[in-house]
Amino acid sequence: MHDRLTYDYAIIRVVPKVEREEFVNVGVIVSCASSRFLEARIELDEQRLLAIDATLDLTTIRDYLAAIPIVCAGGKQAGSIGQLPQRERFHWLVAPRSTMIQTSRVHTGRCDHLPAIIEHLLNTMVRPLRTTHSAMTTEPTGGYEQPK
Repeated sequence: MHDRLTYDYAIIRVVPKVEREEFVNVGVIVSCASSRFLEARIELDEQRLLAIDATLDLTTIRDYLAAIPIVCAGGKQAGSIGQLPQRERFHWLVAPRSTMIQTSRVHTGRCDHLPAIIEHLLNTMVRPLRTTHSAMTTEPTGGYEQPK
């Protein structure tokens, strides 16, 4: 039996107008120092972003987001940041910013398989929630709908 892996992660967000504090989750960054793992996956839902701000420059946002996985991979193509050790690149990526591209605070978890946890985080934190036909009743109960 193998030991479970401890990893850190942050959710990548696009905040179109920082002063309004509205955002859309667009990806995840996962780091596991013991496995020398640092990976980011981006899934940009442009329609969700445009619903918040129809004036967005989506080309610029795509370009900024595309740089995140490159920094995770490291190397010359990532510029001077890409020359840093993996853990330092993670900390640089998740450092607090007041710009259009931000990350959540860092969270810690444990798992058996790092690529699977990325998929899980995308499903639970980034991809739109899917409803089921019988998920909610129509009778109000104190300001919210009661699950069946």
